[in-house]
Amino acid sequence: MNEAETRAEFIDPNLREAGWGVVEGTKVLREHNITIGRIQVGGKRAKPLIADYVLVYKGRKLAAIEAKSDEHAVGEGVAQAKNYAEKLHLETTFASNGKDIYQICMKTGKEGPIASFPTPDEIWNKTFASQNQWQDKFDAIAFEDIGGTKELRYYQEIAVNKAIFAIADERDRILLTMATGTGKTFIAFQIAWKLFQTRWNLRRDGSRRPRILFLADRNILIRLLTPFQHFPRTRLSGLIQLTLERKEECRLTAVYFLPYSRLL
Repeated sequence: MNEAETRAEFIDPNLREAGWGVVEGTKVLREHNITIGRIQVGGKRAKPLIADYVLVYKGRKLAAIEAKSDEHAVGEGVAQAKNYAEKLHLETTFASNGKDIYQICMKTGKEGPIASFPTPDEIWNKTFASQNQWQDKFDAIAFEDIGGTKELRYYQEIAVNKAIFAIADERDRILLTMATGTGKTFIAFQIAWKLFQTRWNLRRDGSRRPRILFLADRNILIRLLTPFQHFPRTRLSGLIQLTLERKEECRLTAVYFLPYSRLL
């Protein structure tokens, strides 16, 4: 039996039996692209990194699975399963040949064979030992894909999740340091989107949506902020001028964009 048949005959039914793709809030991502391949000499890309399965629950990726044909030992997929988990920053990952399931905990280093796949709640409780109301609200808001035209890359999703976790943990100052060209503006948009949609504010009472100020060091960056147009009330002009001249309109605006020079 080849790998595709092993998935269809064994792994897929085992996942459904555990509740994946059945329990509300779960998704099973098949052939999930993690990377699109490193750019090599000559402009060509290396082979992309594709996970056979990624298990999603309540909006969060929780585990990956490397599938092998039932003609191979389950251990042959362990290294690849760990590679998926390292890239996606997952605590749990699996290798399976349909007949056997091998579980790896990246946090503790514990690994070994198990009889069946854990349920969504079992992996969720293992990953998030302490529950947080705001974290649950943030996770319930899907990433905005701009009408299906733009998806987060794996490292962007990790950055957003880490920032959102810090906000849910009531930390007042957060610093994300990322290289040029990694999509910092898109990451900032996703963080702002989740805060806005959950009605997070400084009082943390959900009574109103936040008003967001986006500062940029150059005017050209303001012109490139097209994702933010998905907010219902967005203004691409100076905050100070609005505050002085049209206080009511300023109060109703959701997102402000301002170059640093306007503050001087």
